[in-house]
Amino acid sequence: MRTAFILTVVVLTGTGGELSITHAMKRIGEVQEFSPLAVLRVMGRALGEAWLWVGILLMTVSFFSFLTMLSWYPVSFVVPATSLAYVTGALGAKFLLNERLSVTRWVGVLFICAGVALAWVNRMPAMPEAGMVHGPGMHAFLRMALRYAAFTGAGVSLAFYVFGAWAAWRFFGDARANTAANRVGAAAVSDFTLRAFTPPASILKPVRGLDRGAYENFASFCRQDYPEFEIIFAAGDESDPAVAVIRQLMRDFPDSVWNPRRSIRLLLGVERTGTNDKVAKLCRMAEDARYGLLVVTDSDVRVAPQYLRGVVAPLADPGVGAVTALYRAIAPAANNVGEAALPFGALMDAVGSSASFAASALVARSLQGLKFAMGSTIATRRECLEEIGGFSGLLDLHSDDYELGRRIAACGHRIELAPEPVEMDFPSETFGEYLRHELRWLVGIRHIRPGGHLGLLMTQGLAWAVAAALLAPSWSAAGAWFGAYLGVRLAAGYVVGVWGLRDPVLRSRLWLLPLHDFFDFFAWLASFGVNRVEWRGLKFKLDKGRMIPVPGAGRGEA
Repeated sequence: MRTAFILTVVVLTGTGGELSITHAMKRIGEVQEFSPLAVLRVMGRALGEAWLWVGILLMTVSFFSFLTMLSWYPVSFVVPATSLAYVTGALGAKFLLNERLSVTRWVGVLFICAGVALAWVNRMPAMPEAGMVHGPGMHAFLRMALRYAAFTGAGVSLAFYVFGAWAAWRFFGDARANTAANRVGAAAVSDFTLRAFTPPASILKPVRGLDRGAYENFASFCRQDYPEFEIIFAAGDESDPAVAVIRQLMRDFPDSVWNPRRSIRLLLGVERTGTNDKVAKLCRMAEDARYGLLVVTDSDVRVAPQYLRGVVAPLADPGVGAVTALYRAIAPAANNVGEAALPFGALMDAVGSSASFAASALVARSLQGLKFAMGSTIATRRECLEEIGGFSGLLDLHSDDYELGRRIAACGHRIELAPEPVEMDFPSETFGEYLRHELRWLVGIRHIRPGGHLGLLMTQGLAWAVAAALLAPSWSAAGAWFGAYLGVRLAAGYVVGVWGLRDPVLRSRLWLLPLHDFFDFFAWLASFGVNRVEWRGLKFKLDKGRMIPVPGAGRGEA
């Protein structure tokens, strides 16, 4: 019975893993050209497929079960017996993947069945004794399996950090080279064409409540070096504390003085037609916008005078459907406060955003191109927005910015990354608020990209380093694993966040990265068991990415 059981586990999990991975690759599509970069891009798309991770899990179980059989029985029995996987694989291909099998293949399957039967009845090996299965030998085998699994995970996470640093080096290096070429007049004619592409633009800013540094954030958009644009704010009603700041802004930046072709408008009383109040405001603003080029930005974003030119320029290419931007923290001195004024929660958020989130976005861009957008900036044409059904299709979604970019990309348009990051004025979060914010983001990812959420396990470098150190055969090996994590993590964080994004907070707080990874790992674990999120005091339940208000909690922004 034990022999039949372990053989069944090996065969069924192995076949299930192969079928799951095959199904994932069919969904991803064929490799069009056999080059290292093309293969890496396919691998990048594969990492977001849930079926791929199911297949990997099943094949891992099958592999270690196969090793268990080899420790119990002679190889002359194990290899022929496990050939049954070819039989179950053929059956799965026929009935699950709808593949067509010729008569010749069916005959081959019958021969395999006959061979397995002969191997089974010819001097059937004795079943292992209980002591052999559960004794010291089995414990050593399990420890070895765990050790190699931990070493593999630690190695993959370190490779992810290195690849993220390389992607940042490539992206920011190219962006700065192009900027330098433009400054000295050595750019190609096409670059000058992009710089001259300045169609009228409408900047849409939904607001709710007052963010840290709100006036300076809003004023930075009024100072744009751009020929013709408008800024549209939308608030729920006059009682919103942001309204007074916006009215002061309109007095301080009269249209006729600063730019006769720039206007500022404020819309009040936005009708709520969905659970996502931010998207409801965007629907109203898009209807009132005068121009065909729309730029959506969050209320806590601050930009340089050349920002609008930078995000609009890539849209001169008809193949580009949207432009988004990375972000960095604003230097505390810019808010006339000392660095100590940033609470611990805000520091954790800023450090993680620059070193971890930005690296993940740049890795995705290098492997498969961006298939999402970020709330810091989304610039798109009105016709692209209409092609996906407008903002109204996002009214009940939690991650509206991500979904907006995904839908534009699904229509065949490219998502480009602006060459310069914007600045983000991180809120004065307490540690508890930071954890809730991190958990909310991870729960949202789990609902919209379950495969990608599971794949975050392979980016948890600290957890893998601890596991590898605990299972290492010696103290020196343990120290080497942990030292490798610290060295690679800090170096990669420096390249992405300090050299690339030029984040002033990360520059002085780089040493906080391992602490951020510690909290992030447990937040990731907790996100598997949470379906409710909280945003500015309002609570929602998530169902496949859609927000359902908790009774009595009201509605809000996401």
